[in-house]
Amino acid sequence: MFNNPLAEARWLRFKANKRGFISLWIFTILFGLSLFAEIIANDKPLLVSYDNQWFVPVINEYSETEFGGEFETEADYKDPYVIELIEDSGYIVWPIIPFSYDTINFDISGAVPSEPDSVNWLGTDDKGRDVLARIIYGFRISVLFGFILTIVSSVIGVVVGATQGYYGGWVDLFGQRFIEVWSGMPTLFLLIILSSFIEPNFWWLLGIMVLFSWMSLVGIVRAEFLRCRNFDYVRAAQAMGVDDKRIMLRHMLPNAMVASLTMMPFILSGSVTTLTSLDFLGFGLPAGSPSLGELLAQGKANLQAPWLGISAFVVLSLMLTLLVFVGEAVRDAFDPHQQK
Repeated sequence: MFNNPLAEARWLRFKANKRGFISLWIFTILFGLSLFAEIIANDKPLLVSYDNQWFVPVINEYSETEFGGEFETEADYKDPYVIELIEDSGYIVWPIIPFSYDTINFDISGAVPSEPDSVNWLGTDDKGRDVLARIIYGFRISVLFGFILTIVSSVIGVVVGATQGYYGGWVDLFGQRFIEVWSGMPTLFLLIILSSFIEPNFWWLLGIMVLFSWMSLVGIVRAEFLRCRNFDYVRAAQAMGVDDKRIMLRHMLPNAMVASLTMMPFILSGSVTTLTSLDFLGFGLPAGSPSLGELLAQGKANLQAPWLGISAFVVLSLMLTLLVFVGEAVRDAFDPHQQK
């Protein structure tokens, strides 16, 4: 499987950690399912057969006239009139959960939030939206946000740390003083101030978080480059006139990446926690966006509806637990003192 014996040994050590290996599989399956959220939870049919023709509303938009209706606007597949038109000459295949994250269930007879039942398996929130659908979409947003934030901030942190450690001197001195000042910035207060006159969205929030999240790997990479730059093979390469960029990428970065990779799952879990916290406080994603933090906030505001807070808490706890187990397994796999 691997051409590198060292990489193969690390992979075998990772697999030997059953808790971490199983956690990786569970997390991968859950995230993979969330990527198909539109197929699992949607208020549009997966497939419509009408008059010997096939329609895929979950992908394409169709007007009501396509099904014998009167209006040129997009068909409302929850409308009893449209359903009757279609079923007179065909049939409808619905997703497992016939609600999207923003679909309001107007058929609820009682007050909202409504309790779990055969239609809304985890109940509805305070606006009548399906909780399970919002959890699936919210899980996907949280993980994607965490992945992107982890990758971008890690790349910046590795570049900054490598530059400081390799060149040292005034470059390292200036970098360290800048990091000391920058790390002291009140991130939450800045977000509160910016949110007062800018409506936050996914990319805006991600950009702000990248500005303050890239420092987590700088110290690790910097220390490794400070150590490696005095090695004989590095000095020999410099004496031979090898380009600094080539030395850093080919001969020094692989050593620093070992420590960096062991930190990645923990950075990811921290990124997810950060987004959830901001959403809980109301300074995260725009109102109405599917979010675990927003569900937790609803649970706090609606103590008479415990399914809101419990559902979000269980999913968030499961996600973070899986990531921690994976992180511990990766750390042990890269530990040179661990036996096979």
